[in-house]
Amino acid sequence: MIPAGTRFLAYLHEERGLSPRTRAAYGRDLQCFSAELAAHEISDPNRVGEHEIRRFIARLHRQGLGARSIQRLLSATRSFYRWLMREGLADHNPAAAVRAPRTGRKLPGTLDTDAVARLLDIRDDSPLAVRDKAMLELFYSSGLRLAELAGLRWDQLDSASGLVTVRGKGNKTRVVPVGSHAAAALAEWRKARGNFAGRDEPVVFVSSRGDPIAPRTIQSRIRHWARRQGLPQKVYPHLLRHSFASHLLESSGDLRAVQELLGHADISTTQVYTHLDFQHLASVYDKAHPRARKKTSP
Repeated sequence: MIPAGTRFLAYLHEERGLSPRTRAAYGRDLQCFSAELAAHEISDPNRVGEHEIRRFIARLHRQGLGARSIQRLLSATRSFYRWLMREGLADHNPAAAVRAPRTGRKLPGTLDTDAVARLLDIRDDSPLAVRDKAMLELFYSSGLRLAELAGLRWDQLDSASGLVTVRGKGNKTRVVPVGSHAAAALAEWRKARGNFAGRDEPVVFVSSRGDPIAPRTIQSRIRHWARRQGLPQKVYPHLLRHSFASHLLESSGDLRAVQELLGHADISTTQVYTHLDFQHLASVYDKAHPRARKKTSP
């Protein structure tokens, strides 16, 4: 690891509040950068210039590393140098002006409303099924991320106002509504939860052993219900978040509101959801516009 790299990762945890997964990705990127410096016998990051960064990126590109991975590595390097400059350990940021190869923006997958309805139509009153239905309803109702739902506590839910307060990426807090179906499913889960955990456990969703449920378990349970409900595609937590955003945007057209509900810092991130199927738009136009097509005589 680069000298001071361990302190930088601690800063990401303690001051920026980044998730363990994000910190691990930054750590891997810094290890890669460290190996590049070692290969050119550079022991001091302050000796690195823009030329070295460009050479590094070009080599990774030639080796077939994807543009998205290169973008993330550059982002980690820039952040590392910004921190070094703040700490007085560097006087410049050699990665500041370097850009990664362009990549086409991948559109997020979504479920249509009929598929979501089928997934949520769980007719099983066993405690685990009640828990899983509440998780699924909340994912789709409020657009939560996996980590946000896994760590959710009862004191973050306000049943009287129908709101949930979550702490997302970068330790940012946002308040989002909880729909009536999700609220009803949570109320049923609160009753059934006593089979697994006592009132002293603050986390909403627990495993069959009474411990806070693991993200991997949530992913596994969603796959289980997708198969059981007969959905042909792979279903995962973020697919429900994508579906939440896409369906809300299609109905409202309010990009800023969707940005707030998703907790995106930059609206350009939210704009990926503005893709709508052209045939769907054409169908809406045909049905709604008074001069779209000739009306059939009665």
